[in-house]
Order: sequence, then C-alpha cells, then structure tokens
Amino acid sequence: MKGIKSLLVKFALIFAVFTVATLCVSGGLIYASQMRIYKEEQETSIQEIATYLEKIIKDRDEAAAKFQAMFATAYPGKVLGVDVDFYELPEEMQEAYAVYSHMYYLLLFEQATKDFNIAYTYYITPFGPNPYTMCYVLDCVREERVLDGKMYIGVTDSIPEALDKHEKMWEAWETGLRPKGYDYYDNEYGRTYAYYTPLFIGETKAGVIGVEVEIASVDRGILKNSLRQTLWIALGLIVSVALLLIFINKRYISKIEHLADNVKSYAQNKDARIAREIESYGGGNDELSDLSNQTVAMILELDNYMRSLIATTRELTDTKEQAAALNELAHKDALTGIRNKTAYDKEVKKLEWEIADNKTSFGIAMIDLNFLKRINDTYGHEKGNLAIKKLCDIVCNIFEHSPVFRIGGDEFVVILKGRDYENISSLTQKINEQIDAMQKDASLEPWEKVSAAVGYALYDKNKDEGVENVFKRADKAMYARKLEMKAVRVN
Repeated sequence: MKGIKSLLVKFALIFAVFTVATLCVSGGLIYASQMRIYKEEQETSIQEIATYLEKIIKDRDEAAAKFQAMFATAYPGKVLGVDVDFYELPEEMQEAYAVYSHMYYLLLFEQATKDFNIAYTYYITPFGPNPYTMCYVLDCVREERVLDGKMYIGVTDSIPEALDKHEKMWEAWETGLRPKGYDYYDNEYGRTYAYYTPLFIGETKAGVIGVEVEIASVDRGILKNSLRQTLWIALGLIVSVALLLIFINKRYISKIEHLADNVKSYAQNKDARIAREIESYGGGNDELSDLSNQTVAMILELDNYMRSLIATTRELTDTKEQAAALNELAHKDALTGIRNKTAYDKEVKKLEWEIADNKTSFGIAMIDLNFLKRINDTYGHEKGNLAIKKLCDIVCNIFEHSPVFRIGGDEFVVILKGRDYENISSLTQKINEQIDAMQKDASLEPWEKVSAAVGYALYDKNKDEGVENVFKRADKAMYARKLEMKAVRVN
C-alpha cells in the first residue's frame, strides 16, 4: 500500500538524516581528536629534531678538528688561541674559519630540514639593546650579500620579535624549558607552526633553536586520516542502517501492511473470516501484536453487532410493513379499495387544523347510491356490491384531484380540493349526466344502471364554524337531490 510504503521511506529518510548528522559530528570529533594527537606527536617529533640540532651545535670539536688541518698547514706547530691569536690570522684565514664554521652548521641545518621534511630551522639568540630582538645566528634560508665586491652569506640578522606574536619563542628563552604548544606564523615564508627548545652550551644559555612545519601539510595529513576513519564509519553506518531497515520492514512494516490490507478487505466485504488471517500475525508481545489482536476482537464484535443489527432491522422492517399494512387496512374500504370512514375522520382533523390557521379552501361532496336495498333484495348482495363498486369508479374518475371516501354502505364523501374545488359545479353536472345516460342504456343489467344523488357545499368562514357544518350542508343538498330524483321516478 502507498501509505505503508511511504512509512518505510520516511524511516529511511530519518535514518539517512541521522547517518549524515552522525557522520558530521563524528567527522568533526575525529578531526579534532586527530588534530590534537597529530600535533602532540608532531610536537614531540619536532622537539627531537630540535634536540638533534642542539647536539650538533654543542659538538664543536668536530668542526674545530677540520679547521685545525687547514690551520696546521699555514702555522706548523702553532696553536690557535695560544701561539696565534685569531685576530693575528690573515683576513682570508679569519673569513675562512668563520665561513667554514658557519657553513658546516648551516649545511647540517639544511640537511635536517630535508631529512625530517620540515619547513624551516634556525638558531637564534637575543641581541642588542632593544628588548625582544633576536639575532639569527644560523638560518637555513640562505640570503647572499655583496660586501666590497665579494659575495657573502648573510648571517647574524637582528630582527625585532614582539612578545605577543612570538610567545613560545620568548617562553623558551626566558624559562630555559621547552614550552608546551607552538607559535603560529603567516608571512612571506608561508603558514607554519613553530616549535622551540632552549640551547645550552655547558651551563650557559646560548639561545633558542626553532623548527617550523607547514600548516598545510599538517592539515592535509590530519584531514586525510580523518576522512579515512569517517568513511569507514560511514560504511559501517550505512550497512547497519540498511540491515535495520530490512529488519523493520520484515518485522513491522510488512505486518502493518498486511493488517491494513485485511482491514480494507473487511471494510469492503464485511467478511468476518478475515479475522483469522489477521490473528495469524498477532503472535508476539509487542504493540503491533496487541493492535492485531485488538483489531480481531473489534472485527468479531462488529460482526456480531452487524448481525444483531441486521436481524433487528429486519424485524423492524417487518413490523413497519405489518404496521403499514394494518394501517392501510384500517383506513381502506375492503369492498372498493378506497379510503374508509376512519381515514375520513383523520382528514377532517387535518382540515380543522388548517381552518384554525386560516390556511384552507375546501368543499365536501356527498354521493349516495339509490335503491341499494332493492338491488340486494331482488338480485342478491353480490349484485349490490357490484353496483357500489360501479358508482365508486364513476366518482373516482370524475373527482380525480380529490380524495374519495366510503363512509357508509351506500354513501361516498369527496373532500374537494384544487381543480375539483374550482370546477365543482361542472363536475356535479357531469356525474348527473353520466347517471342519466346509464339509466337509458338498454344494454346494461338492472344493477349496472346505478342511480345516485349528489350534493355539495363549499367552506365559508363566515358561515361555517368547522368541517361538520360544511358536511351537514352538503348532506342536506344531497338529500334534496335524492328527493327530487325519487319524485321524478314516481311520475
């Protein structure tokens, strides 16, 4: 079903959002954790590099031994600083010593930069009268300068280093200890993290060794490692969510779908046997099983209720039909099939209500069958009944817009309404003409030549207090007609 399938889709979307959110949070946490761990490891590694460079600077004997070979050639048997003062050396020898010593350390610093894949190394020491000024004794970034026409490597540059921008640098110098953390630089040499360690020659604090690494390379490594771990987590989450969706679909969604299909089938067919199908899925201790069991109970209860309701409805229908039949019989004349005296009395009550509301215009016509006793005595009651029915047909056909009642053995009453009320004079003449024609018809049997007297009265609110007054005036008119007809027959 569409609604049930959309439920599974909604679960999938919820889990997808949950997965993405989890990956974002876990990725951020992994990155932060990797950043912390990597920087701690990098700090330890760089401190070891700084220790290595510190050892190089301290190990001055090797450099001195190499220079002694050069010195011995120029001053056999002499000792620099004992027999020969440094300043007594020729200028070229002084430059050679200084350049050789500096180049030796510079090459070692440069080699360490390459070997350990770091961005920048240097040896600095505070210098000059100005506070927070560092002299770059060794700087692996070579800068050539021209002096008196000769090319030299620029050394011992003094550069102001503000405390707020080089906090760890000055902490290493002032405390003589390796500081925790790093300084951050973003200059013409790039964006770097700088780590520092103090340099001691013997017991003397000589300066600070700095080692810098590129931020980009650090971040790339951290990001790569974080992404790798995040992808593994993502794969695990996707597999877990997929398995969870499969479980939910099989354990719950399919059952809900089955339950919905069966409930729909019951709604369409009203077949309580579907409860057995639903009951087969009701095993278990979860809410869905409870829902299935409650649905089964509801269907069975509804089925019993419907059966009871149908039976009751049938009984009520039968009772109504019987009551209607009885009512019809109570208000119908058994011989003619038209309404009887009881029905007339009910109609009179309605007319009385309409008179009270001043909302009626009606009249009453009385028709009385002549010579019924003579027909019964001469030809039998069966022929008398035929005469009554014959007259009934004539009256009903002429007064087709008004109700006709048989209120006695040979008496009929018409409550005049509508066209019959408006045309009562012509209708009365018509019924008299038809009766006269039958009296002259030689083809008819004696009992078929029905004779009847007709009289009518119209309601007049100035004369009549109610229906009874109108009835009496119509009955009087009918009786007068009856006397007139009897007198005609006598002559």
